[in-house]
Amino acid sequence: MHRYLLYNDGVRETTEKFLSPGQVGLLNGWGVFSTLRVKRGVLFAWERHYARMRRDAEVLHVPFPESEYLVCRLRRLIEANEAWDSTLRVAVVRNQGGAFDSPNLDREFDLIAFTKPLTNWGESMRLGLVPQARHAANVFRGTKMLSWCFNLTWNESARQHHLDEVVLLNERGEVAELTSANLFIVRGDEILTPPLDSGCLPGVTRALILEELKIPGHRVGESVLMPADLESADEVFVTSSTRDTLPVAAIEGLKLRDVVPESRHGRLAVQREFDQYLESYVLGQKTVS
Repeated sequence: MHRYLLYNDGVRETTEKFLSPGQVGLLNGWGVFSTLRVKRGVLFAWERHYARMRRDAEVLHVPFPESEYLVCRLRRLIEANEAWDSTLRVAVVRNQGGAFDSPNLDREFDLIAFTKPLTNWGESMRLGLVPQARHAANVFRGTKMLSWCFNLTWNESARQHHLDEVVLLNERGEVAELTSANLFIVRGDEILTPPLDSGCLPGVTRALILEELKIPGHRVGESVLMPADLESADEVFVTSSTRDTLPVAAIEGLKLRDVVPESRHGRLAVQREFDQYLESYVLGQKTVS
């Protein structure tokens, strides 16, 4: 984490203590968050991140500010840390309500954000497999809430077993997502990802691939995927705001096709188009500024 963080209207030292005992949102994971890519000082795909956070906040009854309020404060944080190319995490935490409402808080919500250097994710990923990890019929499926301990526990267990991450299955045994990424397969000329009713989060990179990018020679879409579909796929790769696209080399308990890097035409085609979209977005925002 960089030196400064954003707390409501001010940029503060990360060593400062300013949270309140009894803060209902932090004690109960009652809030929403998103993780963004900062590219040359630009909040990449901000409109999509904001729309998802606002939608999730409505579902979870979390008070939520306007986009302009957030953007001007996040820019201050980026400038203070000189985090022109970085990862940014922003959270909106509910302060009031519940059984243990704190009498010391007069704000409906707290805004907290920080930046950190970009992560080197390596050349590929080795994944585990977790059954019954997503409940696709849950009314709160697909909401990106602060209550993230299940995902953190699965992720920590994966690393203890020398894996990078895990594939999460839903109650029907279908592939949903990873703890912090979406999953795609390449099958012939098709590039496919699980539908939202699998229980996966509507990732921003996932949405850009489905809705914005045109991949030469490929049809991109959604499809119910079972573990067997991962084994028979020509390629398996993951997507997220911090990884862009990253190939999957192995999944514990499954036998993936042995694909040499030179044959990963589907993922590479997606990455090329994504890079062009990212550059165009950044240039467009710089021009507006």
